[in-house]
Amino acid sequence: MYEDNNIATIEQAMITIRRRQSRRALARAQGGVRPELDVLDVIEGAGEPVTVSTVARALGVDQPRASRLVAAAVAAGLVRREADQADGRRAWLAPTEAGRAALERIHRGRRAAFATAMEGWTDGERAEFARLLSRFVAAMPG
Repeated sequence: MYEDNNIATIEQAMITIRRRQSRRALARAQGGVRPELDVLDVIEGAGEPVTVSTVARALGVDQPRASRLVAAAVAAGLVRREADQADGRRAWLAPTEAGRAALERIHRGRRAAFATAMEGWTDGERAEFARLLSRFVAAMPG
């Protein structure tokens, strides 16, 4: 057990952030919960071709749940399936134009929430926080 009070303070802050800034909390703040937006987050963050299995792993859900989320994203016009030319049984997932627009709205909403939280911070404080938080995230296992 760590006895460093700073570590304990960071732990509590991270728990609070997780609760307040979950995808669902941010979606509610932007007018509604849409689980299919989670699929867009996975596609955008993957850095590689995405399948339903990729979505399942990234979201920590089983394959049937991931399939339902992908189907909802496709039905909403946010994601399209593209045939894998090397393996006809597999489909890659890609955002549609509407999906890219939804991602941009999500980013604007998140950034607005973060900017509100940092009102009154100097440019230097925001830069230092960004540097330290990026360093922290890069060192986190997972």
